[in-house]
Amino acid sequence: MGNMMNKTVSLMDFPEIKTPFFSANWDAPKNVHTLISTRVGGVSEGVYASLNVGAHVGDKPEYVARNRALVQEKVSVPIVYLNQVHGVQVIQAANGVDKLQDADASVDSSGKVACAVMTADCLPVLFCDVSGSVVGAAHAGWRGLAGGVLQNTVAAMNVTPENVMAYLAPAIGAEAFEVGQDVFDAFCQNNPDAKTAFVAIDERKYLADIYALARQILTQLGVRSISGGEHCTVMERERFFSYRRDGQTGRMVSVIWLEK
Repeated sequence: MGNMMNKTVSLMDFPEIKTPFFSANWDAPKNVHTLISTRVGGVSEGVYASLNVGAHVGDKPEYVARNRALVQEKVSVPIVYLNQVHGVQVIQAANGVDKLQDADASVDSSGKVACAVMTADCLPVLFCDVSGSVVGAAHAGWRGLAGGVLQNTVAAMNVTPENVMAYLAPAIGAEAFEVGQDVFDAFCQNNPDAKTAFVAIDERKYLADIYALARQILTQLGVRSISGGEHCTVMERERFFSYRRDGQTGRMVSVIWLEK
């Protein structure tokens, strides 16, 4: 981003971006609310410019706190952040209010807290059920995706998978996600159908479609309504943070909650 990395990024820098936030584009029940942040509209500087909500990436704590406050202003209940470890653990979001929990997904049916996951290329998946009784959010990097984080999140919602709705929030796109044989094997050794989500580009190197892998897993679970998956955090440089593109960088957050 050239000289822009030396100052706070604002909406004025990118007039085509109307707002720092957007909502999931899906037909969820009216009492289900979502908020997905971009990289703009915050106070962080340099490589973290500007709406970085990640407290673990080296940004100034006071900047992260202000950015999180800016996000919280848009959400009517407390946002529960997780200490994400690229695993498959799912918690009840309410259990993370007073103590930061090691987990990569959360669910809630109380309407008193918001589920949230931070990403900068990994896939955030937001969930609800068709009756608007439960929501969830999962952080699905390739390790978590291969390990079962989506299956565990759907199970924790405690509703029939056919009644679950999923939204694939911004992640690294298929044209940018170069992986090695280890990633290919993690998905394909026990599920030959997963090979359709990989394109070989060299010996033992592939382009992987993380959206397609997630859709396949959710479909096999019985989830019928799957939306989203149209962004690429790497290619949309002005809008999203990307660890793959920039290395040291900030994090966006994808949030979902119930209004009761």
